[in-house]
Amino acid sequence: MFSKILVPVDLSDPEHFETAVKSASEMARQNGAELRLVTVVAPVQPTVAHYLPADTHQKFIEDARAQLDELAAASGLGDKASTVVHEGNIYHEVLDEAEACGADLIVMGSHRPGMSTYLLGSNAARIVRHAACSVLVLR
Repeated sequence: MFSKILVPVDLSDPEHFETAVKSASEMARQNGAELRLVTVVAPVQPTVAHYLPADTHQKFIEDARAQLDELAAASGLGDKASTVVHEGNIYHEVLDEAEACGADLIVMGSHRPGMSTYLLGSNAARIVRHAACSVLVLR
């Protein structure tokens, strides 16, 4: 049914990504699909960068890549699981990655909606509205 499943991972929120990764891994196994894990690292603002060691941002990216690689290995899918780290705005980068890798399903965890979500919109809501493929949001 699905051949490429993309899972956006917020490494600071294991409560939400663990369920998504586990569910997507099982779906990938059942369908013989590939699993692609993506995380987005926010760029360091120039006003803050001045006070940080020069390699701080690169260390953030390397740490994120290592954590994603561990999740991919734990999925049990072997070479059918891959990872990528992007920099920038979360929903733009997730949508770009879905298009670039040819994902036909995005599986993601989401917080229970609050009043700020209704007024401003969350990353999950924006991804659901703008994705060219199916999106499964787990709570």
